[in-house]
Amino acid sequence: MLALDIFLAYSGLVNKQVSPAYAAALVYNSSDAISDVSSPKITLSPETTPSPEATLPFSVSYPTQRWGISKIDAPKAWQISGDDQSIIVAVLDTGIDKNSQDLAGRLVAEVNFTDSTTNNDVYGHGTHTASTIAVVAPGCKLMNVKVADDAGRCEPLVVARGIIWAVDHKASIINVSLCMESSPDLEKAVNYAWEQGVVVVAAAGNRGKSQPVYPAYYVSCIAVAATNESDSLALLSNHGDWVDVAAPGSDTYSELPDNQYGYKSGTSSAAAHVSGVAALVFSVAIDTNGNGVINDEVRQAIENSCSPIGATGVGKGRINALKAVTETLSPSRPSPDK
Repeated sequence: MLALDIFLAYSGLVNKQVSPAYAAALVYNSSDAISDVSSPKITLSPETTPSPEATLPFSVSYPTQRWGISKIDAPKAWQISGDDQSIIVAVLDTGIDKNSQDLAGRLVAEVNFTDSTTNNDVYGHGTHTASTIAVVAPGCKLMNVKVADDAGRCEPLVVARGIIWAVDHKASIINVSLCMESSPDLEKAVNYAWEQGVVVVAAAGNRGKSQPVYPAYYVSCIAVAATNESDSLALLSNHGDWVDVAAPGSDTYSELPDNQYGYKSGTSSAAAHVSGVAALVFSVAIDTNGNGVINDEVRQAIENSCSPIGATGVGKGRINALKAVTETLSPSRPSPDK
């Protein structure tokens, strides 16, 4: 079949060249909350690869299609972090499929802040995000905080309520793979999370621009751009001096509702990789400055250990899980600021 060049002019995307496979399922909605590029669902079971690290104290395997896992050296980081099951990552999204085979036994709490009649993931975005986090951090637990409805729409006030709920229910990391307009309530919620010792990770957005999005732009948030397998900026990823780090986000293979699998591309998947690494770092971090929390040490380790790449507007570079957990064991530099 001949490849065709398709140009999009939607939601600020003008003359962005993409393949037909991407264009067929490009998802944008009126709130711009979710804007990942998706492939059609597939039902084949993923081929799995055992971790190459023979000294791991627990059994881990992951689909060979999940190239981001090896790119960020996660298997080597697992040797240091171990199978810590005390770290909770709250996934603020469209819900999580409770029947997912990848996530069975990982959910510790759930809440629904939308007008949907179910906590489950009808839209398909939240399960994909949660599964990506879970494979980066094999021991972590997950919190299903549904703040986007079954059409993928959300509002800043609802997300703010979700953040506060997650903090009050003992999440260590909050993943917000959503983009929206700024609001005082949203910023207060992000600041509250940081003050309580929680790391908030947010997607930088998928318009291919340098214009900030929220909550990623807030100082108390780690803003994440997306990279591809070549360590270049991923197609349509936002970028700029307000971005803190980059992570694998192109062609991310992960679980979808009803035990199906598929690919999504975007900063949502990139943020999920960072949240997974944050969980690994939390498992080994200590309070080196005596302020009573360790989220500052965790963020410092993630940002200071990034691998430099050729792309601009990606903050410190592309995350590296092994270097991050090692950095945590030997902290030496001040906490990062936007």
